[in-house]
Amino acid sequence: MQRREFFHRMLAGVTLIGASPLRAQWTTSPPFIERAGNPHAGKVLAAIQPHSDDIALLCAGTVAKLIHEGYTGYMIRATNDDMGDDVGQPGTVGENVLRNEREVDEQTRVLGLKKHFGLNYNNHRMSDISRNELICRLIFLIRYLKLDTVFCYDPWAHDEENPDHYVLGHCVEAASWMAGRVHDYPEQIDAGFAAHAVTDKYYYARRPEVTRVVDITSTIDKKIDANLCNVAKGPGGHHGSELRAQLAREGKKLPLLEGDDRTADRNYIREFVLAPNRALGKTIGVEYAEAFHYMGPNAAAIGMPTTLEDYVKKNAVPIH
Repeated sequence: MQRREFFHRMLAGVTLIGASPLRAQWTTSPPFIERAGNPHAGKVLAAIQPHSDDIALLCAGTVAKLIHEGYTGYMIRATNDDMGDDVGQPGTVGENVLRNEREVDEQTRVLGLKKHFGLNYNNHRMSDISRNELICRLIFLIRYLKLDTVFCYDPWAHDEENPDHYVLGHCVEAASWMAGRVHDYPEQIDAGFAAHAVTDKYYYARRPEVTRVVDITSTIDKKIDANLCNVAKGPGGHHGSELRAQLAREGKKLPLLEGDDRTADRNYIREFVLAPNRALGKTIGVEYAEAFHYMGPNAAAIGMPTTLEDYVKKNAVPIH
């Protein structure tokens, strides 16, 4: 599926339960609704994406929300986007690399993240890489940055044909666990980077298994800003001003796109690119929302550590 087709499918609309803008599946329990206002001072997140437009399209509102609530954040991009895209700007492989690097730097800035780490793998070629190498690099970043929370593609999502998406997702999932184990890459620990596991994972996908829906109404302008940065890739960028110019050549206009170029681009993104977020928001009574397969602390252990901790709290007695 080309990104243009993916974008068109995103705009197809949703129903209340059973499908989101990305043909989501609810789990047997209703998803948890995460609203604004949770304090997160001292916590650290990484917005991890294979390509320059994934964070902007699928989770920028939630990333901005957590930053506003106290998180420190970083951007990690796996590929250099050298293949370009069908809805982006034409150019050579080298031009694609440079444009996307600059645009991800700008996304990092507008979302309030501290730094962009580029891993520089070739676009659409991640099936060829050493997964152990990537896992090791991610473990180092998790320990170095002391990451509590990651955003990444769901490693087990349905209908995913892009190898960069699922390869990166699998490696992030493995690294998030292994980074907390003292016998995995102990030389990193000897170098001063303590074992540190990721506890919260927000997995985004084309068709997510939804366990958490986040109200992003308060940070929707940040999401627009992030998509505005994506000129080389993605359906945001300058599509609004370009459509206005095309209509003018045909003797037509859209009131939505009146004003200067930046206003036209922002209104285009709000109306069309964010239509799935608006439709999902209506299902939970807010203006805009994002959906995730969320994995919280102790999720891999199916609740056993929490049960043990609760038992100890209730039954432990002082030693006399």
